[in-house]
Amino acid sequence: MEFLVDFQVNVPDRTPESEVKDRERAEASAAARLVDDGHLVRVWNLPVADGETRILGLYRADGEAQLEGLLRGLPLYEWMHLTVTPLEPHPNDPGTRTVAPLAAAER
Repeated sequence: MEFLVDFQVNVPDRTPESEVKDRERAEASAAARLVDDGHLVRVWNLPVADGETRILGLYRADGEAQLEGLLRGLPLYEWMHLTVTPLEPHPNDPGTRTVAPLAAAER
C-alpha cells in the first residue's frame, strides 16, 4: 500500500540546539534506511511560515500497522504532528503506464 504522510515538526521551546541538530542528523540516517528498504519513495517540503517545518512523504508499507511502526521509529517522531492518508490506485494513473516523451516542438 502507499500512503501520503503530512509531517509538521514542532520543536519544543527551550530544546537545546545541539539536541535538535543531533535528531536532524539521526532523522536523515533513518530516512536513508527507509529509502533503501523501499518504504520511503518521495519527500517534498511545503512552504510554511518561518520557523515551521512541513513535509509531505510518499511511503510504501504492507499496511497501516507497519507504517505506524516505521514512523514511530523516526528520531523526530515525538515532535511531529502527522496526518496519514492511505492511497489507492487510480485507473488513469500515468505512473502505471509508459508515456512517450514530448517532442521538442510540443514542450
